[in-house]
Amino acid sequence: MIQIIPSIVIRDGKVIQLTKGDPNSQKVYKDSPVDLANRFYDHGMEVVHLVDLDGAKRGRSLNYHILEAISAHTPVKVDFTGGITTDGDLSKAFEYGAKYVTAASIAITNKKEFASWILSYGREKITLGADAREGKVEMRGWEKKTNVDLFAHIEYFYERGLKYVKTTDINKNGSMEGPSYSLYQKIIEQFPGICVLASGGTTQLDQIKILSEMGVFAVIVGKALYEGQIRLDDIAHFLGTVNQ
Repeated sequence: MIQIIPSIVIRDGKVIQLTKGDPNSQKVYKDSPVDLANRFYDHGMEVVHLVDLDGAKRGRSLNYHILEAISAHTPVKVDFTGGITTDGDLSKAFEYGAKYVTAASIAITNKKEFASWILSYGREKITLGADAREGKVEMRGWEKKTNVDLFAHIEYFYERGLKYVKTTDINKNGSMEGPSYSLYQKIIEQFPGICVLASGGTTQLDQIKILSEMGVFAVIVGKALYEGQIRLDDIAHFLGTVNQ
């Protein structure tokens, strides 16, 4: 059964969404992160994907206080990401209430360090963030391109015990154009048993049903929720149906 995980993206202390990773496309939402997390939980979503975009761009997490507020004042489990580049950063994220951590840039700049986290903290708690544009992984909040091939990148950590990978087709993110079904299908086929968290482009519950039928572990939904393309009541009904 697929999980639906809403994203809360933080930039300059505000909740925002971007289109195709373009920083100039930013749209700000007035809701507080805590209120959003409680609303999502009330509609059946038990995990939120909290993105510290400031931290991702700076190379060190900056919004631990928001992580702490959500963890302390809501029942949701937080998957925290953005600027986790040292073992100290990782420990701090867990101390402030994260149940899971998704790390991306460190997996490129220090592969051995990230691989060690999978062993040290457990494969249930560590997710590889591997967001790509046209097959090449990008880092630092999608502001830095690399020549790292997405599938070779996943394979390296898959061979070292990786269980969870969060993948965004950056060209789909916030575009409301639909998910990259073929990308997720290829990952599932190439890496048996891996749990894919699909991100970017999802605008309809029917698309989530297709991802579920494909064997996708979870779908991360952002702009479609904030813009009302997918209604919270419809998600609650869908989750209630599949959980029966």
